[in-house]
Amino acid sequence: QVQLVESGGGMVQAGESLRLSCAASGGTLINYVMGWFRQAPGKERELVSRISRSGSITSTADFVKGRFTISRDNAKNTVYLQMNNLKPDDTAEYYCAAGDLFTDSAGRYHYWGQGTQVTVSS
Repeated sequence: QVQLVESGGGMVQAGESLRLSCAASGGTLINYVMGWFRQAPGKERELVSRISRSGSITSTADFVKGRFTISRDNAKNTVYLQMNNLKPDDTAEYYCAAGDLFTDSAGRYHYWGQGTQVTVSS
């Protein structure tokens, strides 16, 4: 069973950057499509970005496009989310997830990390 652990969250001011990491154990990430999701209090979990197994295909939500970049290093069994020009609306718990399909549906991802909190102040 794949276990995912996120890191890199924190408290920053608007305009600053963070890089989230998602490290896997118990399995090989190259076997999975990976996604980064986020959930703010009182809101539904939403897909931020996803990446194919090889890393050659990515898809990023319009609300972060141009600011966030997903990448993966299969040799390190790790997926990243580079977040630039952060805004207060980006405040949320961020989760990485592994699945079989290149989909934006959270229910189609099989494995989830515990989340890392990102807080952006104005």
